[in-house]
Amino acid sequence: SYHIAFLMCLLDLNKVWPTLCIILGMSDRCSFGGRFYSLEDTWHPDLGEPFGVMHCVQCYCEPQKSRRGKVFGKVNCKNIKQDCPDPDCDDPILLPGHCCKTCPKDISMTTRKKFSGLVRLHTQSTSMHRLIRARCLVSPSADFVAVLTGVTSSWLPSSSAVARVRFVLTRNSLAFSITYQRMGRPSKIVFLDSDGTTAFEYRVPKGQSDMICGVWKNMAKPLLRQLQSEQMRISMTTSTSRREEVEGKIIKHRALFAETFSSMLTSEEENSGMGGIAMLTLSDTENNLHFILILQGLIKHKGKDPLLVPIRVQLVYRQHILREIRANITSHDPDFAEVLTDLNSRELFWLSRGQLEITVATEGPDPRQISGFITGRKSCDTIQSVMSSGDALTPGKTGGVGSAVFSLHDNGTLDYQVAGLSSDVVGLTIELKPRRRNKRSVLYDLTPEYSKTTGQAVGSWSRLEARHIHMLLQNELFINVATAHSQEGELRGQIKALLYSGLDAPRHELPTPLAGHFVSPPVRTGASGHTWLSVDKQCHLHYEIVVAGLSRTDDITVNAHLHGLAEIGEMDDSSTAHKRLLTGFYGSQAQGVLKDISAELLQHLDQGTAFIQVSTKMNPRGEIRGRVHVPNNCESGTKADTDEVEFDDVYQKDPEELKKDPHTCFFENQHHAHGSRWTPNYDKCFSCSCQKRTVICDPVICPVLTCSRTIQPDDKCCPVCDGCYFEGDQKMHAPGTTWHPFVPPFGYIKCAVCTCKGSTGEVHCEKVTCPALTCSQPVRRNPSDCCKECPEEDRTPAGLEHSDMMQADGPRHCKFGKNYYQNSDSWHPWVPLVGEMKCINCWCDVSIKSATSIVSYFWGQEKHS
Repeated sequence: SYHIAFLMCLLDLNKVWPTLCIILGMSDRCSFGGRFYSLEDTWHPDLGEPFGVMHCVQCYCEPQKSRRGKVFGKVNCKNIKQDCPDPDCDDPILLPGHCCKTCPKDISMTTRKKFSGLVRLHTQSTSMHRLIRARCLVSPSADFVAVLTGVTSSWLPSSSAVARVRFVLTRNSLAFSITYQRMGRPSKIVFLDSDGTTAFEYRVPKGQSDMICGVWKNMAKPLLRQLQSEQMRISMTTSTSRREEVEGKIIKHRALFAETFSSMLTSEEENSGMGGIAMLTLSDTENNLHFILILQGLIKHKGKDPLLVPIRVQLVYRQHILREIRANITSHDPDFAEVLTDLNSRELFWLSRGQLEITVATEGPDPRQISGFITGRKSCDTIQSVMSSGDALTPGKTGGVGSAVFSLHDNGTLDYQVAGLSSDVVGLTIELKPRRRNKRSVLYDLTPEYSKTTGQAVGSWSRLEARHIHMLLQNELFINVATAHSQEGELRGQIKALLYSGLDAPRHELPTPLAGHFVSPPVRTGASGHTWLSVDKQCHLHYEIVVAGLSRTDDITVNAHLHGLAEIGEMDDSSTAHKRLLTGFYGSQAQGVLKDISAELLQHLDQGTAFIQVSTKMNPRGEIRGRVHVPNNCESGTKADTDEVEFDDVYQKDPEELKKDPHTCFFENQHHAHGSRWTPNYDKCFSCSCQKRTVICDPVICPVLTCSRTIQPDDKCCPVCDGCYFEGDQKMHAPGTTWHPFVPPFGYIKCAVCTCKGSTGEVHCEKVTCPALTCSQPVRRNPSDCCKECPEEDRTPAGLEHSDMMQADGPRHCKFGKNYYQNSDSWHPWVPLVGEMKCINCWCDVSIKSATSIVSYFWGQEKHS
């Protein structure tokens, strides 16, 4: 009956109608005619005898996503006969196994090679992109990547260094994770716009790690558009005696979401200026290794027409070639994608230990080669898990919590720290998602490392398989806590990566657990969480909060899916004077910086008598809470910037009076007077105002900067100019600095002083005001000095002042270059590398009335001064 129903549809398809036969598939795959197909597979349906294979019908397993977020497959079949090209001959023939007719004598060897190459590239792209598209159904965000290699356009020797930059764009903040090889630790990272102008500069902090983490906050909309259209570049330089620079283009790549293994490809040649990266992933159900290569500088070709270059890709273990692929790439598009099928157990073991090496080499008279070891994907993200009773296989509301942090090494070892557990733990395991309800699949047992005294488990899992690493980095593993009250698991949490935020939060340390049984009085809830806190040098509090286990009922009771309000306060609930609202947040995460903290609250943080509390509409007095201890030296409260004034200072009123005012607004647990303006805690790039009980928050519009270099202060919303560029000396000047302008060909003008206005990047120059002198015959100690001075032996009474006179009166010299000339002197200027300019005549003209000395010069028939 299945074949008959589908045959009726296929008979319609064979009428050359653009009809689709749609059959619903199963979860994560499609079922058709007793066979199963992976998502995005294509095939020709085989209906058996007497129909056979329908070569003019193509079926496709299309990924779909249900309302609950579950991915499933749907079979679409369509007629492809109308897509056949028209043959150029009078007697085309139909070859066996084909749908379209072709000319019998028009299939040359060249055409066959090109066609086979197209088929190979189509197979490559679909094999990797099938995984990418299926996994991107879960997260539609597209990340960015850049491969940095030595600069070859300069006359300086290039570098053999290679760096890889992975970017994650969240709203208008661009977080980046950088790994590098064959170079010292960089000192500066520069983002360049489409014109090659510095758009943002990041100073790399000193350290020993080979990973650099940073954030470009509040990107301007024009730069965001350039980023999306792949018009931006990034460069990285070192400050060592042997200065090295690498640069590359920022591109958008969907393969980043599916990537679980990676390799950085470098060359053994000195000053090679070439390199690349490999992004790899395992198939979800088979031991196939898919990879995409992004190569840079491997092909030396400067012609306009693309050059076809044969390459050899090898999978190597200790100089033994395990797999080899030969293919052709073009000089204009050197990227390459392929799949290594059916990896055996030894190859998978070496892959998990970081012992497999991938080598890419060109073939021909001038072969070039790059290679690198394959390891688990690296980034600045934190692998963590919050265990809650609401996420257990049998959900409950116990008020318990568990918190875990993981670190994956290149050799496949996984370090773990688990904390916050109660003393009646009987089992602690890392597991897969159960295939059946309550049917657990245990991968690793952490119970032997658990200490009842500390409530923690600290250790290493050194036998991860390649499949386990793949699932870990795809957020497909879970941690389960079994207790005496629940042998199958009281707490459970998904192990997943927390994106790097750029906040100064100590993610390398165990976070503070948040639970319902820490609330006073204790709350039996299915929710739990953990938080990282730190206080910086300005006494600002950086915080990151992750919650889990909130039920759908709790979601419904919170408007706009607002999961909770996070507060910070003292342990003593009787006093609420120092209780502060941190933020309201959506989803399961909250992060930010709290600046205006009282000295008392900072003291409680230092003494460990403060708490973080998350409240919901179901439990407004606290759903989960945790005691926090953040050592700090902030005795006098927050060190606020002197140039930062709160908008509502002019509207300060007694809090009790504000409550009685019918026009007062209540926002973020604070009362604001009608007409007041303030910066909300949840985002410094918004400005809020109170208009008769209505709070209006608008984004801050940053002024347009005319400077070429900008920086982003941590405590500011808008970028500011990083110094001033002066055309005269063609140098950058630091904000606030002053200097005498250099004006070619005259040299330094000491009768003028220029100042760099750091906030706008403008240079402001003004005439030097000479002090009033009390002597009768002032002298100029140096011909280049602007102001005269009184000699020590000749001083007149204080009553004699020259404030109404210009000091530049009397004889004076002219300075041109390094030479001084008397009044009325004339000369031909001498220019380095050119010599004497005999077509230009200069002379020194000293004016007594105006007290100025001017160098005038002729060029041809024109006069300049």
